[in-house]
Amino acid sequence: MNLKDYLKTRQELINNALSRLLPPESELPESLHTAMRYSALDGGKRIRPILTLAAAETGGGKVEDALPAACAVELVHAFSLVHDDLPCMDNDDFRRGKPTSHKVFGEATALLAGDALLILAFEAIAQTPSSVPRKAVLDAVQLLASAAGSAGMTGGQALDVEAEGKQVTPAEVEQIHRRKTGALLEAAVVVGAIVGAADEAAGDALSEYGRGIGLAFQIVDDLLDLTGDQERLGKTVGSDLKRDKATYPSVMGVAESKRLAAEAANHAVEALASFGEAAEPLRLIARLILERDY
Repeated sequence: MNLKDYLKTRQELINNALSRLLPPESELPESLHTAMRYSALDGGKRIRPILTLAAAETGGGKVEDALPAACAVELVHAFSLVHDDLPCMDNDDFRRGKPTSHKVFGEATALLAGDALLILAFEAIAQTPSSVPRKAVLDAVQLLASAAGSAGMTGGQALDVEAEGKQVTPAEVEQIHRRKTGALLEAAVVVGAIVGAADEAAGDALSEYGRGIGLAFQIVDDLLDLTGDQERLGKTVGSDLKRDKATYPSVMGVAESKRLAAEAANHAVEALASFGEAAEPLRLIARLILERDY
C-alpha cells in the first residue's frame, strides 16, 4: 500500500470532521473559538487519530464508527500542546511552524482554549454512532480520560517538570515518557480497537503495539530536539537541553537512544503478527514514527 496516499486521505477525513466539531469563529466568544480552531486545525500530522481509525479497521470495525473517537483523541492532543507551550510550562514560541497560541492570543485565552478543547473531546466521543454498543463507548471514554489524566499524560508532564535539572535514572525517564507521550498514543490505538469491536486477543495485541510506538515516538522526539532541523520540525530545537530536561539522549546517549527506539518500534510491529493485511497501515506507521525527521 502507498502510505503517503493513505495518510493524506485520513488527514483530510479527520480535518473535515474536526472543522465541523469546532465552534465557528463567528460564534461568541469569538476570541476563544478562533484560538481553538487555530490550535486544532492548522498543521499537525494527525498520527494519533489516524492510529485510532487504523486500529478500528484492524479489529474489524468501520471508519465512520471510529471517527468521533479519533477526533476526541486529536482534541486531547491539541489541548496538551496548547498547555505545554504556556510560559508556566515549556514556554515555547513556535508550534507546527507558527507562533504558539499564547503568543497570538495571550496566556489567558490560550489557557481557556486548551480547557475547551479537552472538554470538546468528550463531547465528540459521545457522538459515536449508535451502531457501536454503549458499553464500548463508555469503555473508550474511561480509557481516554485515564490516558489524559494524572495516571497518564498530565501526570507525565508533572513528573517531567519535577525532573528538570535533576539526575534521573533510565527507569525514571521511561516512566515520564510512557505517561507524557506513550499513554495517549497507546490510548489512540486501544480506543480504536474498542469502538471497532476487536475481540480480547486482538485488543491485547493492539495495546502492546500502542505501548511500543508510544515509547519509540517520544525517544525519537528527544533525538530530534538535539539533531532535528528547526524549520522542518516547525518548533524550537534544543529546548530540552536548555531546560535540562530528563530525556533519553541526556541519560543514555544518542546511540543507545536510537537502539531503544528501534527496539520499541520492532516490538510494536511484532505485536501485530496475528493480523493480516488489515494491519499493514499500523506496521507502516510504526516505521514512519521511527524514521521520521520532523
